[in-house]
Amino acid sequence: MKKAIPMTDAEDLELAVNELFDRYADGYEDYDPQAIASCFAYPTVIWQLEEGHIFRDNEELIENLDALLDVHREYGIMQSVYEVVSVDVNGNSAFVTLDWQQEDEEGDVVFDFTCHYVLMLLEGEWKIATIINEPN
Repeated sequence: MKKAIPMTDAEDLELAVNELFDRYADGYEDYDPQAIASCFAYPTVIWQLEEGHIFRDNEELIENLDALLDVHREYGIMQSVYEVVSVDVNGNSAFVTLDWQQEDEEGDVVFDFTCHYVLMLLEGEWKIATIINEPN
């Protein structure tokens, strides 16, 4: 069992959030749906284009991620870069907002969007429980 991050230590919390989203971004850059899905708690809810989708387990999410990664291949996405806009923690939950840019091989921005995340601390590890995606 992993050690829980103390909620009073802002530096540890920031490190834990960055580690989660570094793994998440790496999964996209590696076109690895399993690595991306490992960042989630289940069930999870993803809101995109004013539609909400509930993914009850890893298998359902991976099916969706495979389709999303096909779009990334089509556009030649090579890098996913994020900037932490805000982090608000309350016990075993956190509310995080990130600005994302996904770039092609030349470094041109293909997708630019903001995501709001609800994170849960489960067995000492932060997991994504909900995403609300907003195009910029």
